[in-house]
Amino acid sequence: MERVTNLPESLAQPADPAQANHYDSFAEAYSAETESNLLNAYYERPAMLALAGDVAGRRILDAGCGSGPLSTALRDRGAVVTGIDASAGLLALARRRLGDDAALHVVDLSERLPFADGAFDDVVASLVLHYLEDWGPTLAEMRRVLRPGGRLIASVQHPFVDYAIQDPRPDYSATTSYTCEMTFNGQSVPMSFWRRPLHAMTDAFTTAGFRLAVISEPQPDPSARELFPDDFHALSTKIGFLFFVLEGSASTS
Repeated sequence: MERVTNLPESLAQPADPAQANHYDSFAEAYSAETESNLLNAYYERPAMLALAGDVAGRRILDAGCGSGPLSTALRDRGAVVTGIDASAGLLALARRRLGDDAALHVVDLSERLPFADGAFDDVVASLVLHYLEDWGPTLAEMRRVLRPGGRLIASVQHPFVDYAIQDPRPDYSATTSYTCEMTFNGQSVPMSFWRRPLHAMTDAFTTAGFRLAVISEPQPDPSARELFPDDFHALSTKIGFLFFVLEGSASTS
């Protein structure tokens, strides 16, 4: 369920933040919005795929797979993909895309993952971790289901963006939440996120047994320049998302 299509420029507090992030209520709108837009289709997904590199034959867990566009791209490149998401509505769309035999499971990332130790070569977490207040249990589970030396490839909302858009500005060094209204294919919905400083992110990774191999602030796909001439320049000259490649230690001990 866990993705974002827009980078909000300002915050509008929803009437009831408890109603935020209910992807089942806007799954169709979300999937339609992210299918071919600039931010997801020509920026975030290409960056994730570039960081993943050659995935032929690799067992990959798509954690927060949504309606399955990244899973599809990875499978098309030869990976053996398992998708999990907390939204049954988004998983129904993913099954429509990937087929009835696809390995798709309703799983909340704040709970234990239903997979054996070392079951995967890679975990991809595309715009998902910023929905969680505490990364520790989730990262520990991702580390557990990775083979020794396996990779976690993750994208998150950039902490500098999340800091700058809030008025008043929060304590940068603290982990804080914020809410905003976002629009997906014309449907306005309340969303809530957890913002944390960069050092808290890297500390959480290392505590879970990962080594930071790559930190990336990529550019959008150049092919989007002609498709989105105005928005392309804006996206290519501002802070967007933040990407990590983490490598698991040789043992889980």
